Amino acid sequence: MSVPAIGFVGLGRMGTPMATRLAAAGYALQVADAVPAAVAAFLVAQPGAALLDLSEQDPLDELDILIVMLPDSNIVEAVLEEGGLAGRLRRGALVIDMSSSEPLRTTALAQRLGGLGLRLIDAPVSGGVRGAIAGTLSTMVGGAGADLDEARPVLEHLAATVIHVGEVGSGHAAKALNNLVSATTVSVTVEALQTAARFGIDPAMMTEVLNSSSGRTNTSERKVAAFMLSGTFDSGFTLPLMSKDVSIAVDLAHRIGTPGDVSDAVAQQWRGIASFAARDADHTEMYRLIGASGSEERSARS
Repeated sequence: MSVPAIGFVGLGRMGTPMATRLAAAGYALQVADAVPAAVAAFLVAQPGAALLDLSEQDPLDELDILIVMLPDSNIVEAVLEEGGLAGRLRRGALVIDMSSSEPLRTTALAQRLGGLGLRLIDAPVSGGVRGAIAGTLSTMVGGAGADLDEARPVLEHLAATVIHVGEVGSGHAAKALNNLVSATTVSVTVEALQTAARFGIDPAMMTEVLNSSSGRTNTSERKVAAFMLSGTFDSGFTLPLMSKDVSIAVDLAHRIGTPGDVSDAVAQQWRGIASFAARDADHTEMYRLIGASGSEERSARS
């Protein structure tokens, strides 16, 4: 079986290590990004890769797979459709959207790309920058089984877990809903720790209680001591991105008529914090920002 030629668009904090792993695996790789310096740095580090020029209009008949790892649906659609990249691909090429896109827009995009003879699967990831570097991400895939079979060898260079969730759009829905749950556990854990501290219980002791009791979560086990109490706040996933994913999940619930009182409250909290947090603030900074210093910072900016 021949090795597919891959185009990769989006060399951000996640995209760069992911594309690096594909280059190291020996794939013929063409890369693109809105930041020329990011592309230049990648091509120096990976001399076997080539530039995918988004400004050109020449056909890209040599590409079998195009991966996009971009911030949101707006940018995905702008690159593929408004920028004309989709129209340059050969009929039958497979597009893999690994961004955190909006599920219903992904479904509509797949239909439009189908009109060009292209196939689309959505395969967003969880695991942060560390997982991208190590190749231990989890990816939730929406799309036809045959398309996933074609993509699986590529995805397995990036992710330790590949889950076929359902039809196109299902991966993006599952990713957003997973992060909604994750954000909710961050919120409630942080609030519990803040309350414990004000009562006089050391946050480290309260964390020990949580981790030995029914309140144990991924947040209490893997985030509190490592990133919150340590003050490093460097889990590798930003607060604004978490807020965006929570909003995607809540918007989906609203659109399909699912009740969500708790979800709505969580989304409101994350949106409020994200409105004044730094763009590169780690999501674990919720521990600091919704505590006393967060209240002071909000007051100072209001």
